[in-house]
Amino acid sequence: MARGLTKRASDSKLRMLCAALVALIAITPPKLMAQNTRRGLRVTLDTADGSFTISPSSAGPAVLKAGVAVQTDGRWLESRDYPKHAITKTRVVDDLGPAAEWTVRFSGLQGAPDLSYRLRAYLDRPFVDVQVFVRNTTGRSIQVETIRSIAGIGNSILNIGGPTGEDRVLSDSFGESRANFTIPELADTRGPLQRGFGSQIIYNRQSHTSFFAGVLTSNLFLTVLRLHVAEKEGQPQIAGYEVDSTGTTEADEGDSAQSPSSENLEPLKVAVSPGAELASERLLLSVNKDYHRQLETYASIIQKLHHARVTAPVPMGWWSWTAYYYGLNEGAAITNAQWLAQHLKSLGYDFFHIDEGYQYARGEYSTPNATLFSHGMASLEGKVLGMGLTPGIWTAPFEVSNRSWVYENHADWLVHNAKGVPIYIGTIGNSGERLFALDCTNPGAQAYLRQTYSTMAKEWGIRYFKLDFMDTSAIEGQYYRPNTTAMEAQRIGLAIIRDTVGNDVLLDKDGSAMLNPVGYVDFGRISQDTGHTFQSSKEAASEIAARYYMNRKFYVSDPDAFTVSKQFVKAQVWHGGTRPLTLNEAEVSIAVAAISGGMYEIGDDLPTLGAEPERQALVENQDLMNMARLGQASTPLDLMTYLPEDEQSSIFMLKEDSRQSMLTVFNWTDHARSHTISISDLGLPDKDAYTVYDVLNKEKVSVQKSNSLVVNQPAHSVRVLKIINNAVSERPPSIHAQHPSSANAGETVELAAHLANPDIAAVSYQWDFGDGVILHGAEVSHAYTHTGNYTVKLTAIGLDGLKGEDTFHFPVTGSVSTRFIPGENRRYASN
Repeated sequence: MARGLTKRASDSKLRMLCAALVALIAITPPKLMAQNTRRGLRVTLDTADGSFTISPSSAGPAVLKAGVAVQTDGRWLESRDYPKHAITKTRVVDDLGPAAEWTVRFSGLQGAPDLSYRLRAYLDRPFVDVQVFVRNTTGRSIQVETIRSIAGIGNSILNIGGPTGEDRVLSDSFGESRANFTIPELADTRGPLQRGFGSQIIYNRQSHTSFFAGVLTSNLFLTVLRLHVAEKEGQPQIAGYEVDSTGTTEADEGDSAQSPSSENLEPLKVAVSPGAELASERLLLSVNKDYHRQLETYASIIQKLHHARVTAPVPMGWWSWTAYYYGLNEGAAITNAQWLAQHLKSLGYDFFHIDEGYQYARGEYSTPNATLFSHGMASLEGKVLGMGLTPGIWTAPFEVSNRSWVYENHADWLVHNAKGVPIYIGTIGNSGERLFALDCTNPGAQAYLRQTYSTMAKEWGIRYFKLDFMDTSAIEGQYYRPNTTAMEAQRIGLAIIRDTVGNDVLLDKDGSAMLNPVGYVDFGRISQDTGHTFQSSKEAASEIAARYYMNRKFYVSDPDAFTVSKQFVKAQVWHGGTRPLTLNEAEVSIAVAAISGGMYEIGDDLPTLGAEPERQALVENQDLMNMARLGQASTPLDLMTYLPEDEQSSIFMLKEDSRQSMLTVFNWTDHARSHTISISDLGLPDKDAYTVYDVLNKEKVSVQKSNSLVVNQPAHSVRVLKIINNAVSERPPSIHAQHPSSANAGETVELAAHLANPDIAAVSYQWDFGDGVILHGAEVSHAYTHTGNYTVKLTAIGLDGLKGEDTFHFPVTGSVSTRFIPGENRRYASN
C-alpha cells in the first residue's frame, strides 16, 4: 500500500513538472534549442512562429530555416498563417533509436484543419526526422492535395558554406529510365528549378559540406523535392526550397518517358473526414562533410525500416532485349540458350531472360505471340530448364494496351478519370498502340494479376520476373477503392504478385520510383537502358554512380545488361548503335556492370559474341566476374567532386578484402585523359607496399615512389586495376556453417555460411551434404530422406582461388512416413 501511494505521489509531481515545462516553453520568448551533441547537428525551434532551423554545429551558420504547409481544397495554408501554436518536447525510442522529439501544433485558423509536425533529433545518428500531420477539425470533409514537410523561409536557404555557384546537386528521378541524368553545378543548371523525387543532396565544392534530404516511407505519397534557383548579380542563388508529400501527377507531367496529354492527368485528392488525421511521409534531413556517409546511412535505414530483400545471389546470365529487341523468336531463343549452356554456364552464367516481344500485348502476358513463338512459352521454357538454366521473363505488370484482352473485355479494371474514362498514359514507341493503367484495387484486376503470374511461374517455370514501367502506370485517378493514391495502389499490386509467385521466385523492379517497391522485390534497376553505344554506357554509369549506395540495402542492383560484341542494331535508333563498339568501348560496358556489384547479364547475340575470342574473353574475365560475385558496389570517389574535364564521376573503388582492392577509372571524354591517384586517397594504408595489375590487358602497373598511380587513358576507355597489399599474406576464407544440431528425415532445414574473418572475402560457396546432393550459395535448404549421421562439408572459394572449409556431422533420425493419415491433412492457403 505504501509503495502504491508513493508511486501516485511521484506521478503527480511528474505531471506538475511537465505542465510547468510546457507552460515555460509556451511563454519563453527566446528560441527553444536542442543540440545533437554526439554528431554535431543542431536543431533549433523558434517559439515565435513555430519554425525550425538546422545547423551543422553549435557554432556554425544556419543551413535551413523552415515551416510546414498543406494544400487543401485548392488552398495553401502555411504554418505561419495560423494564429496559435504550441510546442511540446519529450524523449522517445523508435525504430531508429533514442531521440529528442518535438511536436509543434498550429491551430485557430477558421475553417482550416489543424496542422502539426513531429521532429525527432537522434542522439547517436547525424540526422533529424520530420513528419507532418493534418487533423480535420473543420466539422466537414476536406480534400488534401499536398502536405509540405519543408517550406524554406528567410533570406538564407540551404547555406552550406562557400559560394552558391560551387554547389552541385544530385536529384534522384521518378524512375531510372530518364535520359541525360547529371549532377550539375548550380551555375550550369538550366531553368529555375532543380527537382528531385525521393531524395536530393546539395554539396558545396569549396566548403565540402552537403545537405541531404531523403524520404523514409512510401505509404501513400510520392515525395517531391524542389530547389528554386534565381540569378542575382550574375551569380546563381537558391531562392526557395520545399519538400512535398503529394501525388505522381507532377512527375507524369514533367518527367515521364511517355508524356500523356494534360487532360489525362488527374491531381491527387485525398479525402479526410471530420476528426480524422492524415500524415505525410517521413523525411530524413542531414548536414555533414561526408556525403558518402550520408548516402550510406540513409540506405541502411531504408533496409531496416522496410525489411529489404537483399540476400539473393547475384544473377549472371543473358537477356534478349539488346540482342534482338522486339524480334526474338523461338529458334533464336533456343540457339542462345544452347550457346549459353555449352559455353558459359560452367562459369556461373545460368540466367536466361526473355524480354519484351514474346507476349501478344502488354496486359496479356500469359498469351504468347504465336508469330514468334508458335509452340508457346511453356514448351520453350521447359527446354531452357532442361539445359540447367534459370528462366526469366519481362512484364509491365500494371500497363494495359488497347489490343489486350483486359482492355477489350474489362475497361472497368483500369484507372479512370473524373469523367469515368480510362486514363491514357502513352503509346509504345511510334506504333500508335495506346496504353492504360491497371487498377490494382479492383477485384477483377487483382484476379487477372494472380492468374497471369501463376501461369508463368507455375506452368511456364519462370523463376525471375522483370516488372517494368511501374512509373508510367503509377497515376492518380479514380480507383475502385476510393481514396487510393498511385503509390498505394502500386504496392497493393506488388503484394499480390509477390504472394502469387511465392518467396522463392525473384522479382526485379524496373521503371519505378526507387523506394516504393522495397521489401517486395529482390532486384532493382538503378540505371536507364544500356545498348550497343558508348553513349548509353556513359549515361547509365552516371546513374549507377549516383545510386551506388542502394545495392544490398534497397535491393540487389540491376545495372541493365552489358554489350561487348561487334553487334549493332540500326533499326533501334536509341541505343542500337550504327557501328560496332570498339574493344575499348566494349570494356567500358562490362566494367560499368561490374562496378554496380549487382546483376551481370550479357546483352549480345551469343553466337555473334563467340565469333570474336577477345570479346568473349571479357565475359570470362575472372576478376570482373569476382567483382559481380562479391555483390558489393564500387564507391564513386568523385561522385560530387568530379573534375569538370572528366564530365562525370570517373573513379570507383572497391575494397574486396584486406589484401585486394579494385580501382576502376573511366575516360568518358572524346580525348586522352590522365589521373594521378595516391594510395592514401583510396583509403589504403600509405606505408604499405603494393603490387598493381591491369586486369583487362594482364599487365603489371608501376607504383610511383610517392605511392601513387598514374592512370593514362585514351578516349572512350576504362582501366580496371587490381591492387594487392603486399603486407597482407594470401589466406583462404575462414568460414563456419550455421545449422541446426539435428533433423528428422524429410524435414527441410535452413543452413547459412558466415565468414569468420570479414577481412578475407569469399566469392562462392559449395555445400556437400554427404548424401550425393551438392548445393551452391551462402544460404541453402536441404532435407535428408533417411536416417544417418552425415558429414557435411562447406567450401568457400576466395578471390585468389584459395579454399576454406568447415566440416560438421549432422545426425538425422526417424523416417519419412508412408502411412495414410487423413486427419493430419491440411488445406493449403496462401498468405
